[in-house]
Amino acid sequence: MSIKHGLLALLRKEPKYGYQLRGEFESATGATWPLNIGQVYTTLTRLERDGFVRAASSEGDGRSMYEITDAGRSELAGWFDTPVTRESRPRDELAIKLALALAVPGVDVSAVVQRQRMSTMQSLQELTRLKRTSREAEISWQLVLESMIFAAEAEIRWLDHCEAMLLRHRGKPSGTTSSGTASSGTTSSGTASSGTTSSGTTPSGTTASAVEQEGVRR
Repeated sequence: MSIKHGLLALLRKEPKYGYQLRGEFESATGATWPLNIGQVYTTLTRLERDGFVRAASSEGDGRSMYEITDAGRSELAGWFDTPVTRESRPRDELAIKLALALAVPGVDVSAVVQRQRMSTMQSLQELTRLKRTSREAEISWQLVLESMIFAAEAEIRWLDHCEAMLLRHRGKPSGTTSSGTASSGTTSSGTASSGTTSSGTTPSGTTASAVEQEGVRR
């Protein structure tokens, strides 16, 4: 979401002052995207330059009330009608951090994952607490809150997956071929002769994924 489209959406009903837009924006998003008044007026200046808003009136202290134009309404309608693509969203800083941690010698990647999981779990608990105390009438805030809860839950699952991948990577024999198959001790089907069956089950009857998950919990 861009700030400009958020302000256009708030102006759709009636003209407003910059300080009103700031308060309503933060109220609608549950203050998850705080704005300073400078950002608001800078964005309004650009919107006015592009013909999407215009000054409706001015007070003696120089503050202006802004209203949306027909061009602004068309721009806003186009934004609502256009799906948000994955490519248009901000880059995932956490994924980039883990990738760089693997590339830089001396970084304990597992510790990075564990710290992030703990932080995300704490955030999820706080979000869940906020959900219990939110009012039914606050539907816009609830939508934002639910999105954050789902994102936190997905991040925790992804971190578990990352740690399982790290365990598998570390468990590879040193003599692994370029195809990812150990150069010795494997059958033609790619199954370790003394390790795991083709179904991913260890000789003791425990699946490989279960072993990995147990390792993650430890």
